[in-house]
Amino acid sequence: MSTHPTSPYELQRERLAHYFDGSARKAWIDLTSNAKVSGIRATVRAGRDAMRAQLLGWLPQDLRRCAVLDAGCGTGALSVEAAWRGAAVTAVDVAGGLVDIARQRAPAFLGHGRIDWHVGDMLDPPQAWSGTGTFDHIVAMDSLIHYKLDDMAWALERLAARCTGSIVFTFAPHTRLLGVMHAVGQAFPRANRSPAIVPIAEAALRARLARLDGWRVGRSGRISSGFYISNGMELVRR
Repeated sequence: MSTHPTSPYELQRERLAHYFDGSARKAWIDLTSNAKVSGIRATVRAGRDAMRAQLLGWLPQDLRRCAVLDAGCGTGALSVEAAWRGAAVTAVDVAGGLVDIARQRAPAFLGHGRIDWHVGDMLDPPQAWSGTGTFDHIVAMDSLIHYKLDDMAWALERLAARCTGSIVFTFAPHTRLLGVMHAVGQAFPRANRSPAIVPIAEAALRARLARLDGWRVGRSGRISSGFYISNGMELVRR
């Protein structure tokens, strides 16, 4: 990662790394485990589980001989499930503390699959990782939701240049309820406040992605579970 962020994307990425390696680390570890959490966080956990299942359901069931990038792997649940299906997974996240937890949680035996864990940006150059830096499938679950439309589209364009099959990702849908929930969230003490999630209108996102040469939008599906509202979308090669 750049040590001197200059673009809006880089600045937001650095904020995310600081947050998830700082005040949010313990809460995120609990949220992604079986630890007892509050009712609100339980709905978020359930929503994330449902979204992860949806995105993985859009990938081939048999991922043997497939290279998969888990772009924003967090504590690694999606990476492990993809590896169990035979994938060679490159799992990357800007939060080194979460990647450490992911390494600790991952089973030693993953059948035909494997996982290479990395701390860094999902857009790091291929030489930063093992392998060719080209992937059959890329998954970005809740890792682009903090970026504005222009920055999200910019990132997806760069991911598309490294992908031969499909990209599945999430965005925060622009709804009145989500807007109210985010406004309430801003009332929490600053130390507990996450970097803002940016709601995006699906029509505007589809219009931007229509410009992506060689790709088309495939499936789309929304998951709503209490305070978790996220929309999955699929990009596939034409």
